[in-house]
Amino acid sequence: MTTTEAFESAALVAVTQLGAVQLRALADRIAAGWPDHAALHTVGVAGFADAAKAVLRAQHDAGLTDVEAAAYLRGVAAGHAQQAAAVRVESVWSGPGTYRVPVRSTAQVLVEIAGEADHELLLMTYSAKPYPPLLDALSAAVGRGVAVTVVVETLQGAGSALAGAEPAAAFASVAGVRLWHWPGDRRAEPGAKMHAKIAVADRRVLLVSSANLTQSGIGKNIEAGLLVRGGAAPVRAAEHIAELRAQGALAPLRHGS
Repeated sequence: MTTTEAFESAALVAVTQLGAVQLRALADRIAAGWPDHAALHTVGVAGFADAAKAVLRAQHDAGLTDVEAAAYLRGVAAGHAQQAAAVRVESVWSGPGTYRVPVRSTAQVLVEIAGEADHELLLMTYSAKPYPPLLDALSAAVGRGVAVTVVVETLQGAGSALAGAEPAAAFASVAGVRLWHWPGDRRAEPGAKMHAKIAVADRRVLLVSSANLTQSGIGKNIEAGLLVRGGAAPVRAAEHIAELRAQGALAPLRHGS
């Protein structure tokens, strides 16, 4: 890979991770001649500084001027925004199927989302049990460098509504998965639950479903969801989770918690 190709690759990674608006903001700072250390803090969003640092390093390695680099980044941002504006939505179901109305299955879509993630994969679930096809897909994602984050409920947080092993235990076989939870002392209302069930890949694909990450939720129960590709919804979902983590509403789940 040439240094120019490395810059192009860094720009692609940055727009995938940050979105068009934030990449354009970086381009504006580069065009204005801001020093690197200042440009890194253009946007106070988790992950921005790392992505910007990779772009700036690649720019310098390629010997590109600020004007050239900014123009390229703006072009990448414009193309990404145009592509992201094309939104596709389809229904996703667990449980029995019908011949007259073919629909995508929750199990199929979850494995597909994990399989197509390049940089970031976020999952949230209330209950969880080991589901081998999904665990295999998560292991493969971690193996290719995807940052996999799973937010789960805990037995303590669920009260008497959940029993058996901790939901987090469902992911114990996948090394590299980052587990988070909503600590009880950070819940404003007694009895509040971490009840969301979503999956987000690279801030461009979002599954919102009633299905927990269990054999029953994914395959046996009748559960319904929507798969959204493109548009603002996947970006906003990922940003919201990142902000909950940054503000401390969500906390890392330690082993044995």
